Amino acid sequence: MNKTLLLLAGLLIWLGTQGFAQENSAADVLIKNTHVITITNGTLENTDVLIQDGIIKEIGANLKAKKNIPIVDAAGQYLMPGIIDAHSHLALEIVNEASSPITSEVQMRDVIDPFDISIYRALAGGTTISHAMHGSANVIGGQNVTLKHRYGTADPGKLIMEEAPRTIKFALGENPTRVHGIGKNLQPRSRMGVEAVIRNGFEEALQYKRVWANWEKDKQDKKTISTPPKYNSRLQTLVDILEGEIIIHCHSYRADEIYMLIQVCQDYGIDNIVFSHVNEGFKVAPELAKHTMGASVFSDWWAYKFEVYYSTAYNAAILTKNGVVTSINSDSDELIRHLYHEAAKTQRYGGLSDEEALALITINPAKQLGIDQFVGSIEVGKQADLVLFDKHPLSIYAIPQMTWVDGVKFFDRATDEADQRLKINVKRSPDPFRLSTGTHNCMQDVDMLFTENQDF
Repeated sequence: MNKTLLLLAGLLIWLGTQGFAQENSAADVLIKNTHVITITNGTLENTDVLIQDGIIKEIGANLKAKKNIPIVDAAGQYLMPGIIDAHSHLALEIVNEASSPITSEVQMRDVIDPFDISIYRALAGGTTISHAMHGSANVIGGQNVTLKHRYGTADPGKLIMEEAPRTIKFALGENPTRVHGIGKNLQPRSRMGVEAVIRNGFEEALQYKRVWANWEKDKQDKKTISTPPKYNSRLQTLVDILEGEIIIHCHSYRADEIYMLIQVCQDYGIDNIVFSHVNEGFKVAPELAKHTMGASVFSDWWAYKFEVYYSTAYNAAILTKNGVVTSINSDSDELIRHLYHEAAKTQRYGGLSDEEALALITINPAKQLGIDQFVGSIEVGKQADLVLFDKHPLSIYAIPQMTWVDGVKFFDRATDEADQRLKINVKRSPDPFRLSTGTHNCMQDVDMLFTENQDF
């Protein structure tokens, strides 16, 4: 009987989500008379944007649309690209596979939860893309996934942005040392142990690559009968990193460990690396600008544990002024809907211009994820991920009014049902960021490895 009820409940949820998805099936719209914040080409006053088949087709004045294409009169409002969160754990059923210091074979695309109400809340804050990452329990964690917030589907695969390159999570500092060194008495127990795990992993991957190369060579000799080596998905992923096919996104705090990984990557010829959090990034800003794809930081979180004590709210501005491709991330299902507020803080702490501040949550995270040719700015030919604000998005009074993903409107403050945000799961509430191991997203699912007296 219980099983029957569960199946019925599941069917009702599925029907509800399908209904919502069908309501948002159109990918054509003409947005008129708005202030268009292009990010890359300034702000265009009283301008129209025509979207067809989910792509920005035209930008200009007095544009005409085909019959039956919806028209949005956005006079006096502000249109900007959809906000992109380069470091998130949104819509994941589990975050950490903490069984080994290296778990590069696991993939977050296997644990996507399309029913996560946080997706809708993110849309309500103008965020259209999130980089759903493995946690920081491992030195080399699992492969991340870039999500488009196509809320209302029961199919996890429909949330995946297939154009996005592969990325993987690395972690430095206290988190992997405590999970493995303290939690399991395994390497790494120290920061030098973290470096050793990375180098040992890369060396083993190179050996694995050589074994396969030798077999391929032997295979050409018809007189030689050889058995192919055993496939190892963990090592093959590391090989793909070494060959530049995967972008590293590394959890980091201290300047010394940031510089350490830069040096390791240089030693192995790796250029595709982005540092996350990077609280002391301002100390090594020139090195980050020269040797990495950028840094994704908090706006003003600091001193919540010892290794981030020497931080500054000016970090994002200092990095930007030094030529680092900088973004602001949430690492929080709650803060993700406030990223435009976080960007505005950089004008208080560092005096960034409107364009520089908004780039932190649009084109810059797009560059870090390798998707800037598709999203991150309002340009003809790009995917129509857009958000409409009633006031300038850097104003404390600004409120998102509509959000589109691929030209489909997934959020409308004026017309969404009052209980729309509760449609999928009425019991789950947003998880505000709390400064403890059990609730910090990056350390989700590993709290059992610590005592109650151990802060992370």
